[in-house]
Amino acid sequence: ATIGPELMDAALDVIRAEGGGAVNWWVYEPTTAHRALAEAAHMEPGRTLYQMRRSLPAERHATVETRAFVPGTDDEAWLSVNNRAFADHAEQGGWTLDTFCSRQQEDWFDAAGFRMHEIDGRVAGFCWTKVHHEGHDMTDPDHRGDLGEIYVIAIDPDFHGRGLGSELTLAGLDHLTARGIGTAMLYVDAANDTAVAMYRRLGFEVHSTNAAFVAEIDGRPGPVPDRAGAC
Repeated sequence: ATIGPELMDAALDVIRAEGGGAVNWWVYEPTTAHRALAEAAHMEPGRTLYQMRRSLPAERHATVETRAFVPGTDDEAWLSVNNRAFADHAEQGGWTLDTFCSRQQEDWFDAAGFRMHEIDGRVAGFCWTKVHHEGHDMTDPDHRGDLGEIYVIAIDPDFHGRGLGSELTLAGLDHLTARGIGTAMLYVDAANDTAVAMYRRLGFEVHSTNAAFVAEIDGRPGPVPDRAGAC
């Protein structure tokens, strides 16, 4: 659906009446019209995410050994690595065991696609993959077949500088290839130049862009107004 100034104002009014707070408006393939609408609503540009894709199999293969994640055994070790690696990340950092366990209950969770790499008995990094089956909503109705995703990848800070980011990405791609997947995708913050460059070296290219416009909305007392355009 197309959002216009009236609907945007009505949505922000609802948020004000509910007490206000931080607003993130995510837009797929933002245009000048989206930017003008955000500016009119006093929203600032926030994060930009690239969806990057490449065909499989990859030209290179991982040269490090990985193993499948073992639920109930690896949870605490994985949680420690994840929270250390994403200490400053709004969504991926600060996970609890309950958060992690809830992800393991998702229909798409596959421990075999959750590749763990160890050095001297410690988890040094991981590459967590997932598969989107044909017919999923990936804003690409023309795509045929399943899509494999590099869902989360991280290296423990103690093991930085060893090239493990590339190696574990390749390990994830090898696993997806072995499952018969012909296309891989991932999301990366457009401002993360180091990661974007690494993925480009591994054959990924930008497929689409999602941008967030943000604002801090002050609350106000009163009833929630009618929602303009509601069904």
